[in-house]
Amino acid sequence: MPLRALFYRRPSEPQTFQVVFDRTAFPVRVRRHRQARRYTLRIHAATREVILTMPPRGSLREAKEFAQKHGGWIAARLDRLPQAVPFADGTMVPLRGVAHRITHRPGVRGTVWVETSGEGGPCLCVAGEAPHVGRRVNDYLHREALRDLDAASRRAADQFGVAIKRISVRDQSSRWGSCSTTGVLSYSWRLILAPPFVLDYLAVHEVAHLIEMNHSPRFWRLVKRVCADAERAKAWLDVHGTDLHRYGMTDEPVA
Repeated sequence: MPLRALFYRRPSEPQTFQVVFDRTAFPVRVRRHRQARRYTLRIHAATREVILTMPPRGSLREAKEFAQKHGGWIAARLDRLPQAVPFADGTMVPLRGVAHRITHRPGVRGTVWVETSGEGGPCLCVAGEAPHVGRRVNDYLHREALRDLDAASRRAADQFGVAIKRISVRDQSSRWGSCSTTGVLSYSWRLILAPPFVLDYLAVHEVAHLIEMNHSPRFWRLVKRVCADAERAKAWLDVHGTDLHRYGMTDEPVA
């Protein structure tokens, strides 16, 4: 093993510790980064996880002191995050920007389907046993996201005159989409929760990267040439984007 690797290795170092503020304990996950020059804290909006990044030669004692000093900041940031909304019977979930009520139908055959009639508004109906409702809704939304994003991406590719190699959906937390130089596009499945003009904009955005792998003025001209709703979609994501990450989550603390 290289000497440098032995020097930075901390085999017995705990990966998490707790910060207590106002009689509430907040788990903090520690990660060393070889390029870090100071201690930093961030909140993972999608999972509500508190992450402390420290320099390679930093000490756990200093890390704990730094986090404890910023306990008020941690509490305030977590308090501002939207409350988690698990996929459960009776929960309201947006589908393509329209609120749908998850409705468990235990005596009906099938998986998940949409019913738009009725006084209560659109329903996302789920068959099967109660413990499987959350997983079935999650799988359904992933499938719908892939279908819509595949169609939107291929429309954009035709307009730009480029080829797409593969399209996938994941639960990306730091970005809504990504594009590789080989033509592989990846998106957050949560875009299916947003209005269609937002999903269409993200598809155009990522496909445009097959021509310009940057965010130069030329890139934005390409996007706006194909997507008239680009500014409107960006504004919607600025206001509502974080809110999309709360769906499908539980309120259990991160250990």
